Amino acid sequence: MSMTAPKDFLARYTGAMHTLIDGLAASDAQGAVEYGDAVVRAMELVRNVQAANKKVIMVGNGGSAGIASHQSVDYWKNGGVRAIAFNDSSLLTCIGNDLGYEHVFSAPIEQFADQGDIVFAISSSGASPNILNAAKAARNKGCGLITFSGFAENNPLRILGDLNFHVASSSYGLVEILHLFIIHTVLDMKLHCFDGRDIFDRNKPVG
Repeated sequence: MSMTAPKDFLARYTGAMHTLIDGLAASDAQGAVEYGDAVVRAMELVRNVQAANKKVIMVGNGGSAGIASHQSVDYWKNGGVRAIAFNDSSLLTCIGNDLGYEHVFSAPIEQFADQGDIVFAISSSGASPNILNAAKAARNKGCGLITFSGFAENNPLRILGDLNFHVASSSYGLVEILHLFIIHTVLDMKLHCFDGRDIFDRNKPVG
């Protein structure tokens, strides 16, 4: 394989990002949903959770775990929405050791989720067993479910959610960046359109 010049790589990477943003896909149980409509629906689900004093639970592995941790903090600190990610190292190692890593998210969801909560299930491949189990546990607890996946269009996670967002790429970096983009967009839409916060200027009060 021949080497690529750094600036040629940058042009391809940036171009791929623009193309993927334009092609972001969403679906629900009935089929394809226009991306903008899906973001608005996700934002309304979050607003409903906030109004009912329920919570958002975010789960993911690796880079997706970083997204879950960071965004769960943003959702409660900036958005006033009760939100949590199950990424504590003792939790992961304890449940992984005792019950198996495939249950590190489903077990705490079964213990701490309440009917009416929403689970954000984040997986680049859409095929991680522990994320699929988390999605099933969310359903068993009567939670809403929003999924974020990439890679194959027919990955198993993509058919499980009330809303499903898909990034049509096999690049971990691009998929993770755009999952963060979507989840941030949902929160920023709520802040800017309903909470009187100018997200384009450090969340200052509008006006």
